[in-house]
Amino acid sequence: MPRHIGMFGTARFSGPVDSLRGNGWRRRNPLGPSDAEVRANLAGEASADVAFALHEAEGTTADTEEPAVPRDLTAAAFFDVDNTLVQGASIVHFARGLAARKYFKSSDLAGFVWAQMKFRVTGKENSEDVASGREKALSFIAGRSTAELAALGEEIYDEIIADKIWPGTRALAQMHLDAGQQVWLVTATPVELARVIAKRLGLTGALGTVAESENGVFTGRLVGDILHGLGKAHAVRTLAIREGLNLKRCTAYSDSHNDVPMLSLVGTPVAINPDSDLRELAKNRGWEIRDFRTGRKAAKIGVPTALALGAAGGALAAVLTRRREQPLAS
Repeated sequence: MPRHIGMFGTARFSGPVDSLRGNGWRRRNPLGPSDAEVRANLAGEASADVAFALHEAEGTTADTEEPAVPRDLTAAAFFDVDNTLVQGASIVHFARGLAARKYFKSSDLAGFVWAQMKFRVTGKENSEDVASGREKALSFIAGRSTAELAALGEEIYDEIIADKIWPGTRALAQMHLDAGQQVWLVTATPVELARVIAKRLGLTGALGTVAESENGVFTGRLVGDILHGLGKAHAVRTLAIREGLNLKRCTAYSDSHNDVPMLSLVGTPVAINPDSDLRELAKNRGWEIRDFRTGRKAAKIGVPTALALGAAGGALAAVLTRRREQPLAS
């Protein structure tokens, strides 16, 4: 079984390396999953592998310390990044930082921005744009070290991304942390960069796109595909199983209709700065809607009642469980 080692762990899959390439794999069973679905599942599995490995490693040292907040072991929150937590596209902000360092031409950056503009206007992703962006990104990182990308992510976060965090969404993430719940980012952004954002904000970790690497150097291939749509849902489901989470007690946040598979997995889906399709769907399904994009709507930063009650209830349950486990004083 080939092993594709990412920066923080090892993703495993069965099958030839060509199964990871968009045009190199064809399903043998016409009644089985499509090639896009297989790549999405591989992307989700790889992302969960990396996230779980890192979380386990960090937990080994953290377990010796008494947590400041009683842990709610079965509930978590999952946040999309672009336009949900970060204003604009994190990968474009990252590309801006790289262009400033002469890693590629300004014309390449214009291509990133143009694809993002089309997506924001139409609310839909063009498959050709996605494929083109993926190829450009992979051609850039091929042969570079994973440590280099992580270090650049740290610098660019401080220079550009830190000032683009939505305060309202950050407050929601903190609400879950204060309730003792895990808080994960779930994004198509490379996992190395997503991890930097999560670390800077004090979150649990990140599920992101996993680029294949060997001996700490990127090969120029993805494990599966970009983490998107069904891939995000698969990553969240896989992580929930490994972490012992009850998805009915979990919350997910996103701005995009493309993330409906992930939002539909959890007990409390929330639309943040939603595109038109997601806003309509959220209204029809009775989902929470939060919009921090205008001064008038920014006044609604207050935590939604249902979310606040759910978080408070989880914290109370954790406290009660903790007390039951302690022996009575003699």
